[in-house]
Amino acid sequence: MPETVDTLLKRNLREVFGERDGEKRRKAIAQLWTEDCVFIDHSGRSRGHDALDRAAAALHQRLPGYVFSELGPVDLLHESGRLAWSFGRPGQEPIKGVDVGLVRDGRMYLMLTFLDEVPAKITS
Repeated sequence: MPETVDTLLKRNLREVFGERDGEKRRKAIAQLWTEDCVFIDHSGRSRGHDALDRAAAALHQRLPGYVFSELGPVDLLHESGRLAWSFGRPGQEPIKGVDVGLVRDGRMYLMLTFLDEVPAKITS
């Protein structure tokens, strides 16, 4: 049975971008994303499962010890949704952003990630 948009966005946050173990992350990508998927953020565009995995791995390499948290419920619109999140270390000011995902046949095929707040110490 295909995943709901709500479930896909939440699982993606935890199991793809929140997962440090590469094997677990690649398994989640295969389950949640279409083969021709596209992920776009401020670092660029990633197309396909391998590129998506590299984007998530690079994030953890750049910001070790950071964890994702959902900031509210998923806002749904037909076969799409958006999820606000924070990404940081406990006790420190987090990065805040929003994932906007589009779903086709029960899997993510496009995600746009917008950054709303980036603490100055991260950008310097």
